[in-house]
Amino acid sequence: MKTYRHISLFLLITVSLNSMSQSFDPPAEQEGSRAIHMDSPLFKAWATECKLVRGPGIITFPDSVDVTFGEAVNASGKAGDGKVVSLGDGGQATLYFDMPISDGPGPDFAVFENSFNDFFLELAFVEVSSDSITFVRFGAVSLTSVDTQVGTFGLLDATSLFNLAGKYRGGYGTPFDLSELQDQPGLDVNHIVCVKVIDVIGTLIDSLASHDSRGVIINDPWPTPFESGGFDLDAVGVIQNEAHLSDGEWTLRDMVIYPNPFKSFLWINIPGSFENIVMVYNIQGQLILYNKLITPEIHLDLESLNQGLYYIVIVDEKGKRYSRIIQKI
Repeated sequence: MKTYRHISLFLLITVSLNSMSQSFDPPAEQEGSRAIHMDSPLFKAWATECKLVRGPGIITFPDSVDVTFGEAVNASGKAGDGKVVSLGDGGQATLYFDMPISDGPGPDFAVFENSFNDFFLELAFVEVSSDSITFVRFGAVSLTSVDTQVGTFGLLDATSLFNLAGKYRGGYGTPFDLSELQDQPGLDVNHIVCVKVIDVIGTLIDSLASHDSRGVIINDPWPTPFESGGFDLDAVGVIQNEAHLSDGEWTLRDMVIYPNPFKSFLWINIPGSFENIVMVYNIQGQLILYNKLITPEIHLDLESLNQGLYYIVIVDEKGKRYSRIIQKI
């Protein structure tokens, strides 16, 4: 737990420093990107139900065009099936899950949009709730200039965006870490029953604009006067849910990983457990290492890895998965 809190503090400090230097993580597949591919084995589940409230195609002329592209059901299931639902200006979708999302090591879920490249990005806020009534929003930051309106087909720089869904191209999810909200009243970060995705209205008209957590206007492609206007929601994937706390013959808390952070070598110990598979993934979900654990303890040589965050995934003899974040320093 102390290690995890250290990592969370490290991430928050990094975000703060990045804000001052005007640089967050880059687009998908670039070094340092936090984007998670839709086929990553980190995903345990996907949203199973969606309630939709669409916004207009143009917030300033709400009767000019109806946003009709896609249906609520298109936001359910795995990302990448070619089906999305458009939210329109300020529209929102509330996603539900078979099992509540919980706060584990690192990101706990990811939101997918369908942008066709790394620069035409339509953004959305993300909120979560433990009771479907009280919602808490993730602190979002946009460092995009507000001197000139980003036009209908304008481009954005992903390194100017943090905690805004739609930051990456289609097929890559924007991750969210519930530990950022652990002290929010009315919210149990280990029992999140729904996720709300709210389209960012990209206009610079202050009375209609969306603002980030600092009160700064978020400038994104606007207006989008189409049937497919606004954020195009593809899916919400779950990385951590309540199942990871007590599945299988042993629990996640039984697993000892040390040292963490590490420099070169890592020990994994699961008392009384045998015949497990040990895998290491980078933050994008790409497999880095695969090994079989035939004794309660294994010694991993990870000296060749670059500094950064990785995931250890353990699969037991019954196929249950357990994951933890590790840090190479």
